[in-house]
Order: sequence, then C-alpha cells, then structure tokens
Amino acid sequence: MNIHFIAIGGSAMHNLALALSQKGYVVTGSDDAIFEPSKSRLSKRGLLPDEFGWFENKITKDLDAVILGMHAKPDNPELLRAQELGVKIYSYPEFLYEQSKDKTRVVIGGSHGKTTITSMILHVLHYHDRKVDYMVGAQLDGFDTMVHLTEENEFIILEGDEYLSSPIDRRPKFHLYKPNIALISGVAWDHINVFPTFENYLDQFRIFTESLTNGGIMVYNEEDLEVKKVVEESTSHIQKYPYLTPDYTIENGITFLDTADGKLPLEVFGRHNLQNLAGAKWICQHVGIDEDDFYEAIASFKGASKRLEKIGQNDSTVIFKDFAHSPSKVKATTTAVKNQYKNRTLLACLELHTYSSLNAEFLEEYVGALDDADVAVVFYSPHAVEIKKLEKVSAKQIKDAFKRDDLIVYTDPKEFQKFLFSQNLNNTALLLMSSGNYGGLDFDEVKKLI
Repeated sequence: MNIHFIAIGGSAMHNLALALSQKGYVVTGSDDAIFEPSKSRLSKRGLLPDEFGWFENKITKDLDAVILGMHAKPDNPELLRAQELGVKIYSYPEFLYEQSKDKTRVVIGGSHGKTTITSMILHVLHYHDRKVDYMVGAQLDGFDTMVHLTEENEFIILEGDEYLSSPIDRRPKFHLYKPNIALISGVAWDHINVFPTFENYLDQFRIFTESLTNGGIMVYNEEDLEVKKVVEESTSHIQKYPYLTPDYTIENGITFLDTADGKLPLEVFGRHNLQNLAGAKWICQHVGIDEDDFYEAIASFKGASKRLEKIGQNDSTVIFKDFAHSPSKVKATTTAVKNQYKNRTLLACLELHTYSSLNAEFLEEYVGALDDADVAVVFYSPHAVEIKKLEKVSAKQIKDAFKRDDLIVYTDPKEFQKFLFSQNLNNTALLLMSSGNYGGLDFDEVKKLI
C-alpha cells in the first residue's frame, strides 16, 4: 500500500510510519516542523521529508490512503487536496483499527496509568517471547518502536487515549478500536478544552464500555468509584473482572508484593503502580500468561519512560522525573515517592504546562495534590498561558488552588533553575513532574546534583 502521513513528525504518527515501512508499505509524509527523536528516527529509515511544509502535489490519486495527525489543521492544503481527489482519509486510531480488524484487540483505557499498564503487559509478553502487535505511548526497553504491526500475530495491545482522533474527527480515539478485551484504570477529569464538564468526560468512558464486542471482557479498577459505577451499570453483554490494589510492604526503600510463594521484590513502587500491576495481571491472564509466569516477568519491569523514571541516585539522594501533570497523577506520584522514602525530605516540583492545568477554573482541582511533599514548588510560564489564549493566572491563585501557604511559585525558568541548583539534596528525594521541560531545564545537569 501507498500511504501518506499529514503531520508525520508527531510521537505517535512517526512511530506508525516506521511500523508501516517495516511492514513493507510505501510511506511518505509532510510536516511543518519535526523535532528529535522523531527527526533522526525518520531520517534513519529514509522517511524524513526533504523539506518542511505542506505540499499539495504530494497528494495524488495513486495514494491508497492518507493518515491525518492531530497537529494538522482542518484547512491544511494537503488535507483539502485529498478531500478534493476523494483519497481515503484515516485518523490514527481508524487506521489502527483497519490493521487489526481480524485480531483480538486489547485496549487499555483510563485517565491515568494506561501507558504504564500497557507497558507492563508488553514487558511480560516480551519476557515470555509471546509475539503481539501493539501501540503504546512510551518508548520501552527492548522495543524498537512504539507501534508494531504484522499480518500474523493474533493479539494487538492498544493504549486507548480518550483525546480526539483528528482535526476532522472529534471522537475520542478509544471509541474507534472496538475491543474484545478492555481495561479502565481510573477516571479523573482531564482535557477540559474538549470535555467541559466532568459528566461529559465520564460519558466517554461509558461509550468506551459499550463499544466492547458482544461477550467481550472488561477489566476494571473497582477502587475507583466512578469506574466501578460506569462498568457495573453497563447492560452490555460483557464479562466484568474487577481488580484491587494487591497487598504489599515497603522495606528499606524496596516494595515487596505479597504472593502465594512469598514476598516478590519490585523495581516499581507506589500504590497507583501496584493497582496498575493488578490490572496488567488480569489482562495477561486473559491473553494466556498464568499468574506465576506473570510474577516472574513483572519483577524486572523498571517502568515506562518518564513514568517515575529514576534519573539519579546515591546513598542519600534520589531524583525522579515523571510525566504527571493532571491533579490525580500529581497526587498519586507525590504520595508514592513520600511513602517509599519516608525518612527523606521530599522536594516536589510541578510544571503547569497543559491547557487544563493552566486554566484558572480547573486549577481548583489541584487542591491537596502536593500535600505529601515537604517542600513544594510550582513552575509555570505566563507566556504559555498567553499562547494558549487563557486568562492570566497569578501566583496567589495557584497558592489558593493548592491550599498550601508555603508553596513556592516560579514563573521565570532561570529563577527556578537557580533555586533548584542551589538546594542541598542530602537525605532528599527530588521529584520533577511535568509534561514539558520547565522552560529549558537540562536534566543531564540535574543528575550532577548528586
């Protein structure tokens, strides 16, 4: 097949392009800007566009399909040309569904934890040499790409994102996969620019639950009351498998999982990650991995990229980088690190970077999110607020939202870095939470703090 990508440089899009090229498809693409690591990875496969920009002449009737990325606009010249010529246009999730119609589709959904759970499942299957197709939102050790597609594999494991499918398809991605097996890890209001109320956001998970194939399997976190309600109130003909946080202990900074064969030391930690593990175990059992084999494999799982990723450690200091940005993720991550290192000072830094987190009304959702930190710092860029065309937010508004009088707030990246690099991190756990980079923070320099 001859496939053209509009906005090929995105994290998900370039990985799909690489996967299709590997599968033997003829792949071309365009974008107005491509950054690392996408740029190098596309270049290595000969898929990097010769020049950046949008070119109508790349769209011809010879194309079998166009895959449209979220970065493109509805008036994109290549998109308009494809519509004019009647070339088949797919969103990213639509195309993944087309590639997996004859497979058993396993879709991992939830406001938080879905990347980690998907990564856990893939780690276990890879450990036992069980070959599957997949799409996951983070780069994993032992995997060349975040997307892998074949003709022969029976199962495909898909991370099910609730964000929009494309600029011309406003349906959440995970509504399009029609899973045979699914999981919902938790629901916490996010993407308020698309889902203006919590009830509206919750509806997307109801629709996801109803989208399972007849007789399908839904694995769900029954400790999350909203998830429990969504799944248990569903009248669809599906099988329902609830899970809970398993029993565990923490000894000398190591988390041990209680199993029938005794205590199992883990590389990951935190109550939320133990919940993720319980969900992953159910999915693996439905895919054909028994409990003992699951435990054998999961003991060596070190975590997904940027999810409580340990970037430095010595005898008295540990530094973590985490993708957490929504209130529930920030709370879970902060609590997890404090519980793991009870006798150390926890210095937690959070960058408010996303549309939701910089919205003055949504800020109130962060109440208590940093309560477990001994020292709490919030960084945000007024310029980012301006770019997103949001109302200005003040340092006072942020302190009021977190309900923490001693909260330290920075708006200048240089001032934030000056503060960070002046800290004595002896007997400290440093936690850096952001989906951005604090206005240009060099994490390699941060590692040198220890």
